[in-house]
Amino acid sequence: MGKEESIRADTDFSSCHFGEHLTLDGYDGDAQKLNDKDLVHQCLEELPDILKMKKICKPHVYPAPDNHMKDPGGWSGFVVIAASHISIHTFPKRGFLSADVYTCKMGLDKGLIVDYFKTKFGLQNVATNLLKRGTSYPAQDIY
Repeated sequence: MGKEESIRADTDFSSCHFGEHLTLDGYDGDAQKLNDKDLVHQCLEELPDILKMKKICKPHVYPAPDNHMKDPGGWSGFVVIAASHISIHTFPKRGFLSADVYTCKMGLDKGLIVDYFKTKFGLQNVATNLLKRGTSYPAQDIY
């Protein structure tokens, strides 16, 4: 397990960085679930609440058309939360999902987020990266 993968929810990073950004790639998902606009919307509506994040707009979900290259189309959605966002992109014909959870809160519960997406979209395999954002973020206003 890598250093970033072992971050615990009770770890204090307030002096180290601004926030955390979890990227998630899900494979071998359920094509029907990945092609469900309402399910994508539901996830963007409920996941911020589960993670105790404050939504500052309603979720938006858009059809993503086939680009006749590597993207066979699906759904793209996002919700803006205080100082960050959650986004979901689905590719039903490929059984693939790409999601981002970015927050200024410290100690993202990676296991909870992975389990959430696996359950909601029937993902069989998941790859994640946890990035520290704003590693030189000033401790106080500079202007």
